Amino acid sequence: MKTVVLIGLGIVCVVAAISWARSARYRRRFLTNLEQDADNPLQEGALSLARSAFRKEAHSAILYSVLAAAAFFTAFSDDDRVAMVFAVAAAPALVSVYWSRGAVQEARLSRQRFFLERRAEEALQQEDFAPKAWASRLAPDALPDITGFEVGRVYEAGSGLMAGDFFDVYRVGPKRIAAVIGDVAGHGIESSITAFQAKYLLRVFLRQFRDPAQALEELNQQMAEMDRGEEFISMIVVVFDTEAGTLRFASAGHPAGWLWHDREVRPLRATGPLLMLDPKATYFSKEIPLSLDDFVLLYTDGLTEARNGDELFGEERIAMAIRRDPGAAPDVLVKGLLEEARDFAHGVIDDDVAILAVRRS
Repeated sequence: MKTVVLIGLGIVCVVAAISWARSARYRRRFLTNLEQDADNPLQEGALSLARSAFRKEAHSAILYSVLAAAAFFTAFSDDDRVAMVFAVAAAPALVSVYWSRGAVQEARLSRQRFFLERRAEEALQQEDFAPKAWASRLAPDALPDITGFEVGRVYEAGSGLMAGDFFDVYRVGPKRIAAVIGDVAGHGIESSITAFQAKYLLRVFLRQFRDPAQALEELNQQMAEMDRGEEFISMIVVVFDTEAGTLRFASAGHPAGWLWHDREVRPLRATGPLLMLDPKATYFSKEIPLSLDDFVLLYTDGLTEARNGDELFGEERIAMAIRRDPGAAPDVLVKGLLEEARDFAHGVIDDDVAILAVRRS
């Protein structure tokens, strides 16, 4: 009887040892995968848990292997007392066999769950990165150096997930420089896509048409045909002609830009409606003499609509900032304006803000 009981116990322990060993093998593979990518901060906690789970299951496999060997050895001994001690081990061994039925599946699921969670975390990180990537295309941190001009720009994202504001400065001919700023109504990926399309389509049309009003008309027609529902764009385009000594501007319903010329601040107001409202809309441009040290300040409505209670920052505060120090470098001017708006709004500006200043030097 003793021999039969101990052989049965040995078989149960062997089954338990094999089950826990298989589970430990899966845990070990999972642990190896994590250790190969240990520099990833997402895996620090998972690595610790995986190592602990592997050790527990490896310990169970070793323990039941030893018990199996002892049971088989004792089965053929003559000491009945030792046999009774090992017979008691049959109870936890049977429970362990019962529990170990799902151990391998749990180890597999644990590994699958981790990699699913890691992919989800990486996807979230990409979502966080996407707005920054779009903003870098729409409102770049660096603009090309253009001989004879100083450029300052600043951009601050509001509370929306995606940017709708954009600006651009580039050559449209050997003696002609374009400065552009615009804003697509709304937030989200659709507005960002529209802003991206408008910005780069305008580059094409400004090289095709010398008059910025004609470029806006063509852009309006093309964008309106896309049928984007309630979307619309405000935009102002300024073209500096260094050969003629002039600037020509056209504005599609955009907040007034400001020109410093002849020791005066002049508004550059809208010369046509918002883009995408009417595909047949017409625009006109205005030409103004341009002297050395003249400059243009352009911005989006996030600046003028910064709030202090019910009071808006407004256009006049922008004009006053220019009058206070018209000789300031463009980058100093735009950063100072943004700081002034932040202080006015107690540090909270909800909308995107883009500011662009271009001085002929």
